[in-house]
Amino acid sequence: MNLLILCLFIACLLPYLSKFPVAIAMKNQPGGYDNNQPRIQQAVLTGLGARAVAAHQNSFESLIIFSAAILTALATQHITPTIQALAIVYLITRCIYHVLYLLDWATLRSSIWAISLLSSLAIIGLCLS
Repeated sequence: MNLLILCLFIACLLPYLSKFPVAIAMKNQPGGYDNNQPRIQQAVLTGLGARAVAAHQNSFESLIIFSAAILTALATQHITPTIQALAIVYLITRCIYHVLYLLDWATLRSSIWAISLLSSLAIIGLCLS
């Protein structure tokens, strides 16, 4: 159980850690980081900055299903080695996904995204049995 809770905690940190490349891209813009209108500044970023914003946003989107999966496993007391391994796979693939997004490796990134999604869905599926 502790491993699943730890994985959930780390997953909750990932969207906030993924903000660092966004903040760096914003800081490198003329006028620096605009803390008054950060979303407007983010919307006009291009290249690496735009990819960093997209990866940051996707981190929140992905967290929703992973959170549901982990909470389902905990609520149904399905805390098996397979489910724990899938939670770790999710975390690893999400970190790889973010790096690939920044590198602009779209095809491989999408494959890694699918693995992270399938790991979350598999956790929920295993809780049904």
